[in-house]
Amino acid sequence: MGAVFAITSLLLVFSPLGVQGLGSLVKVSNGDYVGKVLDCGVSQWLGIRYSAPPLGELRFQPPADPLPEAGTQSALEHGSICLPTGVLPSENNKANFSEDCLFLDVYAPSRAHKESKLPVFVYIQGGGFNSNSHPRLNGTGLVKASDMGIVVVTFNYRVGPWGFLVDGDKLIPNNGLRDQRQALKWVKKNIAQFGGDPNHVVLGGASAGASSIAWHLTAYGGYDQGLFHAAVGESAAWGHVLTAKQARYQFDGLVVRIGCVRNSSEATLTCLRKKPYEDIQMHGFGTPYPGQSLSPLFMWGPVIDYDMFYFPLIESFKQGKFIKVPVIWGDDTNGGSIFTSPFTSTVAHSNRWMRTQYPFLTLRKLWWLNNAWKNSMKEQRKCPARDCWRKQLSQVYGDMRYMCPSIYMTSAFPNHGFNNSWNYRWNVEDPDQIKAGVGVPHVTEISALFGPEFVPALYIRAPRTYRKGEINENAVDVLQRYWISFIKTFDPNPERAEGSAQWEKFDMKKLSRLRFDTGGKTGMEYVGGELARRCALLFNKVYPTKAGTAMIES
Repeated sequence: MGAVFAITSLLLVFSPLGVQGLGSLVKVSNGDYVGKVLDCGVSQWLGIRYSAPPLGELRFQPPADPLPEAGTQSALEHGSICLPTGVLPSENNKANFSEDCLFLDVYAPSRAHKESKLPVFVYIQGGGFNSNSHPRLNGTGLVKASDMGIVVVTFNYRVGPWGFLVDGDKLIPNNGLRDQRQALKWVKKNIAQFGGDPNHVVLGGASAGASSIAWHLTAYGGYDQGLFHAAVGESAAWGHVLTAKQARYQFDGLVVRIGCVRNSSEATLTCLRKKPYEDIQMHGFGTPYPGQSLSPLFMWGPVIDYDMFYFPLIESFKQGKFIKVPVIWGDDTNGGSIFTSPFTSTVAHSNRWMRTQYPFLTLRKLWWLNNAWKNSMKEQRKCPARDCWRKQLSQVYGDMRYMCPSIYMTSAFPNHGFNNSWNYRWNVEDPDQIKAGVGVPHVTEISALFGPEFVPALYIRAPRTYRKGEINENAVDVLQRYWISFIKTFDPNPERAEGSAQWEKFDMKKLSRLRFDTGGKTGMEYVGGELARRCALLFNKVYPTKAGTAMIES
């Protein structure tokens, strides 16, 4: 009898007497949307506006609240993808891309109702703030894996010049990040209509999405607006950080190329706002930093604007000027492998490529890097083969942009008296990736988080061995159980998979993190030795800590 009562009580969380499940019609602050109830027990609403269209006078402006929409709106298809940097959509996929792109998708258990108060997972996709801004990651698998216990939200945001153009004068910077905050505000206002709890929101993201989490944690000096209550950052990226004034060269270059040079800032902006989007796409490509000859991988991005941000991330976390919430940070073993050039055959090539990405690297800093990350004798014996310095370069770049920042941010929380932070390394090997020479590459764990069948090839190709019946099938379940436990309880352990390791909090004495291995094996490992020494070099001598020092050349 007691067991029957317990089961009945659990069901009432979803369907109290007299209350039906969500159905397909949901009323939100800006209109009524009809989604779809899937056969698997998950309902989805695709293409919901969370902001007014950023068109006309709103081009290059902060997001505005969406206007109420009359009638019932269809939420059966994804909204348009935000325009990526320097790419003109082809005739085949032109309909999928648009400047009018500020939409989100919601996935929820069909049996949930407005009083369910389920934990909410809001996910920010990556793309270096230059591309990949579209909510095509399908949250259905994650909702199912949670035993119908969470709500998942994905969304798109402006990237490239559309989201990060700055003139150091009239334009408000960082609109791509402001889009993200607008989406979070929409979630806070409306997510209860989908069965979610606006006071239990976990922010997730990978690469630039994880970097976005770091920026939101430090925004306004760490002032907590209650937009999220915990965070998971996968493969967080620390790229170049300029001040709004330094980034002016990007604006000037675009204005010259597109033919909008005028005698005042107002006239110049008016010209830019009247140009067809195709013109801005054609001319909004990345260009070299001043003093450099090659373009970086990711030119557009957040800037220090002395409004949202006063310091680079390293300084904000060092000073404790960030929101103290439970966090998970981590990275893949070979985070730099897919970015570095296969034609890196000398240390000079390595240095030039690194300085293209990080113009603050002086000759002395490059010397420090090359001594800390020495090329192996095995690789050097291959010279003058075209790739004999590639592994060294990919390791330097991977540690500098991804691995060490994740460790630094994880350690910042206990350093400032908040002991709810965890760190991981994704070391799950896929034979195809190993054969391709990329090891365990950047953001591979996304395929495990959402499930390989729910990750579109347009975004990232899921490793073959993550699928059912393959060697890494268990790794998918293990990661999902840790993440779902954290989403539900702010702790990755209570609902972790049977047989998986107890994930210890990051402790400044133990310096340990969870390692995910092939086949779903897990275990704690020490973050010390050579990696610790290398990261310390980056933190203490290489990264700029003050705004305005990112363009030093000597």
